[in-house]
Amino acid sequence: MTDVVELLRDLIRFDTTNPPGNETACIAHVQRLVEEAGVETRIVAKDEARPNLIARVRGAGEAPPLLLYGHVDVVTTVNQDWAQPPFGGELVDGWVWGRGALDMKGGVAMLVDAFLRAARGELKPRGDLILAVLSDEENGGEFGAKYLADEHAELFEGVRHSLGEFGGVKQTISGKRFYPIQVAEKQICWLRGRVRGPGGHAAMGVKGAAMGKTGRILARLDSGRLPVHVTPVARAWIEAMADALPRPKSLVLRTLLDPRLAELTLRAPVPELRILDRALRNTVTATIVHGGLKINVVPSEIELELDARSLPGYGPDDVIREIQTLVGADLELEVLRHDPYPAEPDMSQLPLLSSVLQELDPGCVPTPMLQVGVTDGRFFAKIGIQTYGFLPLDLPDGFEFTKLIHAADERVPADSIRFGAEAVGRVLERYAG
Repeated sequence: MTDVVELLRDLIRFDTTNPPGNETACIAHVQRLVEEAGVETRIVAKDEARPNLIARVRGAGEAPPLLLYGHVDVVTTVNQDWAQPPFGGELVDGWVWGRGALDMKGGVAMLVDAFLRAARGELKPRGDLILAVLSDEENGGEFGAKYLADEHAELFEGVRHSLGEFGGVKQTISGKRFYPIQVAEKQICWLRGRVRGPGGHAAMGVKGAAMGKTGRILARLDSGRLPVHVTPVARAWIEAMADALPRPKSLVLRTLLDPRLAELTLRAPVPELRILDRALRNTVTATIVHGGLKINVVPSEIELELDARSLPGYGPDDVIREIQTLVGADLELEVLRHDPYPAEPDMSQLPLLSSVLQELDPGCVPTPMLQVGVTDGRFFAKIGIQTYGFLPLDLPDGFEFTKLIHAADERVPADSIRFGAEAVGRVLERYAG
């Protein structure tokens, strides 16, 4: 019987850097564990080198099936200086080190551990449990969740809710322990921009050239912000925090509920406000610039690629309108990719998830959360499945886990992984749909 911490260490030792992924051996390892517990498995793949594992444990038939899913691919460690080998899975002073410890092999270990306990009869779920161990989340999900949702939705028939990334991580503010549970996420809204102007000989000089216009546009994107919008999830998140915190922090948080006051508050250099700032507005970041073919020729067109993220309820047209209001009409925009997410998430299971956390950490404050990045949840949402980012970690105070995700020295306390596995197991037994 494999301890959840040892399971995590084993998962980290598979180098599943994406690209290219190479998830096959890692998923085969999980498949072997599941089959040893007496559960049939199925491999579903768009490309046999990028497999996805599906398994099902029968419950008591008193609730709909519950989906547990997570990805085993990780981002690169190239040009990062690590204190421990990134794929060593070392256990040092109670901490598990390695790429994926936080994102998200730690979460996969929790989910697989709880699933195996159900398979062995140690947990008694009211409904069936479906485990999906996925490839390719870190590079768009084309071979993983997107493929399953688009081509094999029948595997998830009857599923209304799922547990996945990213949420349930403890954050301590003014002595209060908060556990934000992800119930919604922003939407990918990748854009291509074009800036045009007169071309000519560089020695002669050209006024109003595309290059100069592009510089001014990039400066405005860097210094400016798109407008504040208070979505229902953001409002519930902020109100829950404000209700738990003493003055003056509670009053400061409540100013975020008024877009006019929020603009002033969000300019304060307060670390806790950084994520809320991103959760209260559509955002855009210029990431790639193409322009010019020869050093002595003034280009007549510059192309930009922009990573925009839109709030639930807002679409590409809203984002484009706000960007052009900020930078002007010289930037022509077209949509490269938009992955929508429902405007109104299903928050019906928050009471269950909150009660489990409050049992394990009495006095804590669970809250809903809007994820400012994206997860595989956007693909399952297309087939009617609400994801709850619920992979709890009772991290020590002062540990800024967000700085280690995708960075060097990614690590997690072993006891926090055990805490999360226990929380997930309790949810599996009580989920009633």
